Amino acid sequence: MVLSLCLAVFLADGVVSLVDDSFIVFFGVHSLSFLRGLVSIAGLLMALGLYGLMGLTPMVPKRLFLPIPVFFVVSLLALFTLAIFWRHWVAQTAFLISAGELILGLWLLYWSRGGSNFSWPLVPVERLGSRGFSWRNLCAFALVNIFVVLPLIALYLFVSTARAVNHLSEGFMALHPAGFTVQVRKYVRADGKVIELFPMIHIASKGFYQEVSQTFPSNSVILMEGVTDKGNLLTNKLSYKRTAKSLGLADQKETFHPSQGEMVGADVDVGQFSTETIDFLNIVTLLHAKGVNAENLSKLMRYSPSPQFEERLFDDILRKRNQHLLEEIQSYLPQSDNIMVPWGVAHMPGLAREIQKSGFRLSETREYVVIRF
Repeated sequence: MVLSLCLAVFLADGVVSLVDDSFIVFFGVHSLSFLRGLVSIAGLLMALGLYGLMGLTPMVPKRLFLPIPVFFVVSLLALFTLAIFWRHWVAQTAFLISAGELILGLWLLYWSRGGSNFSWPLVPVERLGSRGFSWRNLCAFALVNIFVVLPLIALYLFVSTARAVNHLSEGFMALHPAGFTVQVRKYVRADGKVIELFPMIHIASKGFYQEVSQTFPSNSVILMEGVTDKGNLLTNKLSYKRTAKSLGLADQKETFHPSQGEMVGADVDVGQFSTETIDFLNIVTLLHAKGVNAENLSKLMRYSPSPQFEERLFDDILRKRNQHLLEEIQSYLPQSDNIMVPWGVAHMPGLAREIQKSGFRLSETREYVVIRF
């Protein structure tokens, strides 16, 4: 009965996921996202429980049921990589994965029944093993997971994350076995004007913020990041203090205080964002401020963005702010020979391209350790 229920949940997840992905790919509609989320969570928990059950008892036919947890793990790891390097194809890939899940589920059902005679229970008693428990099975299961499965997954995630960090930041940030580093780049124009890009993150070691704070020349203009909210459009304030403390790190807002140079606010106001972006930020800040509970998770699952949401979000939080910052840079260049830009890593690739288009050339790079493992 338990194995039949697991197979039924796997099939249900395949059906709901395929229908939802079909609506998304062909019509741009996310109407089943909430239901799909519930069924997918049930499917994932089922797969984890089923995998653990295989270690506890040889009664579970591994040839029949091992493909279920393997499918979940492989598909999640594949989507992780695709979302980084080919994010525009995620919806189409998810559709193919959902179709594969349904096909696999039907094939396992056919194999379990020994034909197309589908009836309950889905797994006949004769499919079960004869022994209820075996120390040999449990020990072999534990050893394979500890020394093979978990190390391989960890290695894959580390290599994928390291490549993702380098790819998305275009070399401004790197992940090493010893920790995270950032690359500060100095750009010089023929007339002697200097712009330095300092990739920043909201949570880092205290020493990193102090070291960067002391590098700015006394005659420099420091264009500071920090979105304002004059209209109080955000329902919750976003703070990294609690997270930083729990990780033994420092919060940029509290620790990063340049000792010299003129600090200037160079960011936009929340009021310049689209309504959809503001709604999304309110959900994110709600989860950040009050944690993940049943009520907040329900709100997140019910949130249904428009097909253009991703483009608008990136336009608001990245491109629009970059454009405003570039205008600030141009306005201060006649007044100062040294413009310092300590902004988030995500902004750096776009800023670097535009700065070089305006006649600046890369003259120097320096590396800083932001987090040491």
